[in-house]
Amino acid sequence: MKNIFFSLAVIFFLASTSEATVPCGTVDMKAAACVGYATGKEPKPSPACCSGLQQLAGTVKTVDDKKNICRCLKNGVKAFAGVQDKFLSQIPAVCNIKVGFPVSLNTNCEAIH
Repeated sequence: MKNIFFSLAVIFFLASTSEATVPCGTVDMKAAACVGYATGKEPKPSPACCSGLQQLAGTVKTVDDKKNICRCLKNGVKAFAGVQDKFLSQIPAVCNIKVGFPVSLNTNCEAIH
């Protein structure tokens, strides 16, 4: 009986975690330090910006994770006036992060694969 319960618990855990995505609150927290650069107020992304985004990139396990993070970033950036695409799009390269999709205010998150 214990083995059946344990097996069901493992299956439930795997099923529930395989569809989990990164919450927008976490995305916002990890990306918040990038606002100064994205608005052109800082000459380069801060170490906290790059570190936060590297941690965020490390959480990506699926295409749905990428799409969700993209959606969160696009919604989050609306709260900050003055974010400029020319700076925003440079952050992955400057921070040496491979995100697998173009970072832009105009990115279609649903087209990410």
